[in-house]
Amino acid sequence: MVRLENIVEQQNLFTACRQVISKKGAAGVDGMSVEELQEYFQNNWKDLQSRLLAGTYRPEAVLRVEIPKPSGGVRKLGVPTVMDRTVQQAIAAELDREYDPTFSEASYGFRKGRSAQGAVERAVQYLNEGLTFIVEIDLEKFFDRVNHDKLMYLLSRRILDKGVLRLIRRYLECGVMENGVVRSTQEGTPQGGNLSPILSNIMLNELDKELEKRGHKFVRYADDISIFAGSQRAAERILSGITDYLETRLKLKVNREKSGIRRPLGGSLLGFGFWYGPGGEIRLRVGDQSYKRLIVKLKQLSGRSKGWSMEARLLMLRQMTMGWINYFAAANARQRLIRIDEWLQSRLRMCIWKQWKKAKTRMTNLRKLGVKPQKAYEWGNTRGGYWRTAHSPILLTTITQARLKRKGYLPLLESYTLRREVLMNRRDTRPVRPVV
Repeated sequence: MVRLENIVEQQNLFTACRQVISKKGAAGVDGMSVEELQEYFQNNWKDLQSRLLAGTYRPEAVLRVEIPKPSGGVRKLGVPTVMDRTVQQAIAAELDREYDPTFSEASYGFRKGRSAQGAVERAVQYLNEGLTFIVEIDLEKFFDRVNHDKLMYLLSRRILDKGVLRLIRRYLECGVMENGVVRSTQEGTPQGGNLSPILSNIMLNELDKELEKRGHKFVRYADDISIFAGSQRAAERILSGITDYLETRLKLKVNREKSGIRRPLGGSLLGFGFWYGPGGEIRLRVGDQSYKRLIVKLKQLSGRSKGWSMEARLLMLRQMTMGWINYFAAANARQRLIRIDEWLQSRLRMCIWKQWKKAKTRMTNLRKLGVKPQKAYEWGNTRGGYWRTAHSPILLTTITQARLKRKGYLPLLESYTLRREVLMNRRDTRPVRPVV
């Protein structure tokens, strides 16, 4: 049972504070940084506890920030103060203990032990069962459009402590600061707050239960919803019926332009796409947009105009590509990664060539790499452009992949192959979970 006394219990508050510190993040409207939080919290947690119990605690407005979307436009995030993030995390921990056991098996977002990879693996199972018509439902600005009254009603069905409900309502209505002006919030749970993930799951659990009641096969990751049908006609009925349910019962807006019925080759889920392997079996691939986003990031980190040292550049590349590989290791990506590796290594050669700058430095370094004096002189004084020189035999045979690796470069294909082997070994040893 969710009770205010459990939320403000000392251990729960301190655990929440440590989690906020570990996630770092920006300061809110009060300017207090994560680095300042620990000392402040140590000195003031008892006062915070007393105010929460007395019902006198008032959250600060969240700071509105805009993050560019890869597909265009911006995603609006709300940054609470570090103290409010701590209180929100303490509330979220209690809500999670109460609600998570009641959530659907088809819900994968913001839950311990579940992941985007689990969602797409389940999707592949459904597709290979013959449910090859994918109903993709896009909720328009979901986090900004959550109906407060509907959400509070759902919470009140399980939470009897009015102090908890009052505190959550205050967070929903605490307002947003944009350009120095605070405006009230009549709907939505701002993305960026620690409460938003669990509240979104509580709201959309109603959809999950409705889909289960109707006998549909589906996966949901936060507000990404894919439902699987065996025919075009069935898919059309599902799309119409669930759109009506979302808009009339849950008071959410369905984006009709982005929602629709897809086939496997045209469908996507959480950055993954699908393809037909040998024997007609449907398998995972990396989505086209995911590749485009990867190339954009690699270009930023391998641009020759950046003033980074090669060691710092390679470290940033390694950190970024390892995260990408870990996410997409289950997908077929080998051939594309071979081409991306070749392209990226050429860009790194270009960066090195520019760092050498003067002809004398280039001649000296080429000779150190084993180039004969005459050739070193010729190439050291070349008037060829950076990109052309990066593809020249003189650099291809001296600044090799092996030399780049000794400097800290981790080829994408090599990282992908190792990660995929680990993933396959885990699959071979874990029990098969049936599709319910």
